[in-house]
Amino acid sequence: MALWKTELENGVVVATYHNPPMNYFCAEGAGELIALIETWRDPAIRAVVLTGAIKGKFITHYSVEELEGYASDHGALRASGTALNDGYHAMLLSLRNLPKPVIVAMNGDAMGGGFELCLSCDIRIAARGDHRFGLPEAKLGILPGGSGTQRLSRLIGAGRAIEFILRGRVLKPEDAHAMGLVHELADDALVRAREVAGELASLPPVALREIKRAVYEGVDRNLADGLKVEGEAFLETMLSEDARTAMRAYIAQPFEKRRDWIEHPPAIPYNGS
Repeated sequence: MALWKTELENGVVVATYHNPPMNYFCAEGAGELIALIETWRDPAIRAVVLTGAIKGKFITHYSVEELEGYASDHGALRASGTALNDGYHAMLLSLRNLPKPVIVAMNGDAMGGGFELCLSCDIRIAARGDHRFGLPEAKLGILPGGSGTQRLSRLIGAGRAIEFILRGRVLKPEDAHAMGLVHELADDALVRAREVAGELASLPPVALREIKRAVYEGVDRNLADGLKVEGEAFLETMLSEDARTAMRAYIAQPFEKRRDWIEHPPAIPYNGS
């Protein structure tokens, strides 16, 4: 039975993970997600939302039962080398590199591999409540091997990340928000994620694609090289029909109404070119 269920409405696909009783991530769930990511490249899909189906749990963490099984077979583990990590890294890079926004509705616990999945999404919206987010792997004798050491360091800086990971910390939603690990808190994370996704789905797709490219490709380069990436991305937006459509709609407004247009842009049928 499929562990991921998807629904598409108004250009937004919502993918819900369901693996009772604990909503642990696992090889089967990862394999399904890899296949789904490829389908989300469809231009008709303008935004993606990930969430969990079990109350109080987004993706609690990766199955420790599976990990212990791998660790118990030293011969097979040494023979495969870093293949386990490489596959997980590739999956999360594919998710991050989708040319459209990816939002995670963290509607419950998200630790370890589940939190690494969250870190690979563009926007993280967390539910208020008795939930925990973080990277507890050190307490299990391992480290966050699904990109956690690298993504967290880039998000909050190496100084704060090393303390967080060494101590295997997990945080309540309010503390995670204060630390910059999530972007928003909401009483209902999925409802809010749908709202944000709908907003993004109405914007020019070329602009969103190139914004992601400029930020993610530029962040690990020196400033001069990052500015080159930004310039290339800006050129792509300026050459798009979407940009001409949007700018013409804006300048058609009287001066006194332009700020309102920016705050509440009308629905425009952008074609993504």
